[in-house]
Amino acid sequence: MPRKKAPLLSNPRQSDTQLPAIVELWIHRLLIPLGGYREFVMSHGFSHDRLADALGLGHWLDDGKFDFDAKKALAELRQLAQRCERENANCVMPESLQKNLNRLATLVGLSSTDCKILAFAVMVNVIELLDNAADALDRVSSVDMYRALSTLLDVPETDIRASLRPDGLLSKSGLVTLQRSGTNSVQGKLELLSHSFADNLFSIDSDPMSLIREVVTLAPAPELSWQDYDHVAEAVAVIRTYMGKAVKAHRKGVNVFIYGLPGTGKTQFARVLAAHLGLDLFEIASADEEGDSVSGERRLRALRAAQCFFSNRDSLLVYDEAEDALREHHDLFSSHRGQPRKAWLNRSLEENSVPTLWLTNYGEDVDPAIVRRFDIVIELPIPSRKHRYRILEQYCGAILSQEEISSLSQSDALSPAVAQRAASVASLVADELPEQSAGEIVRNLVNRTLQAQGYKTLEYSNTLALPQLYDPSLLNCDSDLIALAQGIKRAGSARLCFYGPPGTGKTAYAQWLAQELDTPLIVKRASDLMSMFIGQTERLIAASFAQARNEKAVLLIDEVDSFLQDRRQARASWDISMVNEMLTQLESFEGIFIASTNLMDNLDQAVLRRFDLKLRFNYLGTDQAVELTECYCHQLKLGRPTNTELATIATLHNLTPGDFATVGRQHRFSPFNGAKAFVAALLAECEVKEGAAKAIGFIH
Repeated sequence: MPRKKAPLLSNPRQSDTQLPAIVELWIHRLLIPLGGYREFVMSHGFSHDRLADALGLGHWLDDGKFDFDAKKALAELRQLAQRCERENANCVMPESLQKNLNRLATLVGLSSTDCKILAFAVMVNVIELLDNAADALDRVSSVDMYRALSTLLDVPETDIRASLRPDGLLSKSGLVTLQRSGTNSVQGKLELLSHSFADNLFSIDSDPMSLIREVVTLAPAPELSWQDYDHVAEAVAVIRTYMGKAVKAHRKGVNVFIYGLPGTGKTQFARVLAAHLGLDLFEIASADEEGDSVSGERRLRALRAAQCFFSNRDSLLVYDEAEDALREHHDLFSSHRGQPRKAWLNRSLEENSVPTLWLTNYGEDVDPAIVRRFDIVIELPIPSRKHRYRILEQYCGAILSQEEISSLSQSDALSPAVAQRAASVASLVADELPEQSAGEIVRNLVNRTLQAQGYKTLEYSNTLALPQLYDPSLLNCDSDLIALAQGIKRAGSARLCFYGPPGTGKTAYAQWLAQELDTPLIVKRASDLMSMFIGQTERLIAASFAQARNEKAVLLIDEVDSFLQDRRQARASWDISMVNEMLTQLESFEGIFIASTNLMDNLDQAVLRRFDLKLRFNYLGTDQAVELTECYCHQLKLGRPTNTELATIATLHNLTPGDFATVGRQHRFSPFNGAKAFVAALLAECEVKEGAAKAIGFIH
């Protein structure tokens, strides 16, 4: 974004025609020895009247003067240039600029040539008339730039080239970067650290940290603690120990790569780590002081500067939203401009002097050649349900009940940051909205955020509660389900496949089993795992198993037939790769895994062989159906069913526990007036099923 420059100086008390001596000297060198006069002195007058007036050529601009003589005007310009060379040959920089240059020279180790180049780059950005004079050179190449700077600064061209080398201090520090490709304006060729850097360096007599405050900021104190990262305790222990020792030993090339979904606490993790180690944490800004986003190129230059500025200071750096620098992108890394950037990044990861934490939301987007250069790579997942409950209690305990907190914690997609923001909003507005409770406000805010992120709402997450009337002995299965639970508890691992008609209790038994084992249950449906993007389904499958490992949870994949169909019938390569990924995950998973399906015959045979046990859940037997009818009628206070009504139930051969749950929900909004109505509702449920006529038609 173009910035408005000071016409001459930042000091408004100086006249419009007063130029610093060094700037006047540079302007004359731009116009005469470097040939800018060809664009400045035109046949009909000057191309820039304000510049002409500032140089002492204002008398050629008198109103009504039509006899402009280009040759005489150029001759006078040459005379002025010669006088300026005599009078200003030993001029110095403005005082504040010189002080800041001296500080940077001491801090970074800049040479006198580096300082002169930096001073020119600053003033061509700050002083408009100097930039106007530089524009008279039109577009310049890198070779032109070397020659121009040599003439302007009275420094040998070999020294200019050495200072502007990619491995020179100006470039390594990010203070000045020469754009080597193509041609550009003089100002465009010499890119500075940030938009405000030139203004700060020119006008602020302050410490170097203030010069880069737009792009590097001191991080605030953390809001979380190590307890909030118990779900990755092993990785935390390694990072905490390694970073502590690396800082004490002044080890170079220390980099940690942390990825995870938005809101999982990556930034807070960096702040907690720095606080634990007693170090200052500096963050590379992703937006400038005006709120505009900072490009990846400029952020990398800011990182270079920070590495130089803090190389002798015990501190950490954090580069958040690092995908703009690390993403594998052909346009970025395959272009002639991108290759040097990638090479610098690789060198930086191996040689940087300040330990750096790189944070991103999606690790799979990062160039693998870069990932391998990190010392430690970890994923920061959404905390387990137990940890989510504790964090939610910390953030929301003052305004939400324990039941509401428990309900929120059921969502596997709810990150601590989302809950914290929702609770913060609710605490401010709840008093003014008496028609809504704080819990309702939080729930609505969270649901909207989850929907915007593409996740299921809280209502979806909380549909996994077991019905009040649940007894595994009332399921029609070809195995003793209670004894099976005891066996799995002893073994600690199992791969189970549940199959059978819908509603026969497959998912409910998985929920009951998790409760019996006192472990969380993670339920993934086909809609949670299947993606339109190539490779994403495989990633989601792998992430589900990883989540189950981290939480030590029972993993249930429902409707597994949707993406584990027989590979012999596959129509596309991704159909095969999905099955292959499932096979790979099953082989390495040592926890409890359950797959459920209504269509057993469609599953891939190789997958089926990986299951320790395949259990068929069938329609209820007569005795089970009768007992469940009596239990529900008692629970709903409908009276005891008559023998005739129970006889009717005994004739229903496609009745499932799911039918009872459905009819029980009907009673909440359309109450039954007795057991007879309840039985009639069950009969209606059975009649609408596929193949019902064959199963129960004889009773009409």
